[in-house]
Amino acid sequence: MKPKRLFGTDGIRGVANEAPIEPLTLVKVGKALVTLLRQELNHNKTIKIVIGRDTRISGPMIESALSAGICSQGGLVRLAGEIPTPGIAFITFGMRADAGIVISASHNSYQDNGIKIFSPEGYKIPDEWEQKIEAMVEAQNFSEPAPTGAKVGEAEFIPDAPGRYVEFLKNTFPKKQTLKGLKIVLDCAHGAAYKVAPIVFEELDADLIVLNNEPNGKNINDRCGALYPEKLRKVVLEEKADIGIALDGDADRLILIDEKGEIRDGDFVMAICGMELSKKGKLSKNTIVATHMSNFGLEQMLKREHIQLVRTDVGDRFVVEAMRRQGYNFGGEQCGHLVFLDYNSTGDGIVSALQLLAVLQKNGKSLYELSQVLHKTPQVLLNISVATKKPLEALKTYEKIQATQQKLINRGRILVRYSGTENLIRVMIEGEDLKEIELLALDVAESLKKELG
Repeated sequence: MKPKRLFGTDGIRGVANEAPIEPLTLVKVGKALVTLLRQELNHNKTIKIVIGRDTRISGPMIESALSAGICSQGGLVRLAGEIPTPGIAFITFGMRADAGIVISASHNSYQDNGIKIFSPEGYKIPDEWEQKIEAMVEAQNFSEPAPTGAKVGEAEFIPDAPGRYVEFLKNTFPKKQTLKGLKIVLDCAHGAAYKVAPIVFEELDADLIVLNNEPNGKNINDRCGALYPEKLRKVVLEEKADIGIALDGDADRLILIDEKGEIRDGDFVMAICGMELSKKGKLSKNTIVATHMSNFGLEQMLKREHIQLVRTDVGDRFVVEAMRRQGYNFGGEQCGHLVFLDYNSTGDGIVSALQLLAVLQKNGKSLYELSQVLHKTPQVLLNISVATKKPLEALKTYEKIQATQQKLINRGRILVRYSGTENLIRVMIEGEDLKEIELLALDVAESLKKELG
């Protein structure tokens, strides 16, 4: 398979109004997507594509460009407006659309934007489809002749798309349970969930305090949300709340704060919800799927509980692919992407929060109490800016990485990888001695900085 140039590990992403996230390229992407779908789906119906976006100022510009490309090839665009990424996955499948497009750069700052494309079933499209879109865009090889007259496509809004998603979300929560008696602080990150998330928790009777739900196009993820939980932590402690929930800009992931102010990431959610599903006999093949970034402590804990852990490359799409391929129904990432495949086809921060809250309510325990099941191995994660992304094996630092792994054998591990969405290389080291792994991580990071900075 040829290396992709337009698509990264999670769609197309970059600075808005610079290539490739600029109108001329995105018109071509829209045209190519319609052409591809006609080829791959092999049906004679008009191609129908759902588009949703987060709250970035560049969203409408990108939406218009994609819509123009799709309509120019005779496709029909159905606009969902501002809605979380998993909401588009749900609506694409629910409307029996041929594809769904999310306009978002997830946790990035407002200057960036991007697109993710979902298949008719609500899963992210495969690499083969991305490569074909790239080839068409590069060659400008689209369906010919271009439609005219009544055959030109059109765009229209989906009536109450957020409302449909809200009802879906509430229906993932146990029918005989409510959130009554729980005081929840919710951080919407000024992002795509700023409308739907508060409605869901309020209608399930939570005592709710909402933060960062006034987007202005430029404040998405701005020192708030899943990447910046410090303010949420402060409010949880001040308000003596039971739990804090921080979503990211497109609400496909979450980070939690327990009643004592401790940060609880995706590993804790997998531990707590995985055990509950296992006890109920609802954990398919008694297996959880996680990435190489998940803490070694999670692996040890699941082993004690006789639950298997399958690891994948970093990225929620790889988690979902492994789940679908092997028939598993629960998995996720340490960063807070959790996939409950019985409910939705991709990571969903609100679904994840509801499943965890259901466990809290059923067991009558706090998040702090339930979190004691998992004791993490000390972990250090460093992000280093890079000018180029050379193959790791070609670097002089690669020998140092291998030597570090040998030094930690049987008592820790090192993982070095490039970010799929930013010009960063990440160094993660786990081990029993925090001071030791901090020094080892800094040593590797300095070498990488000299070689790639």
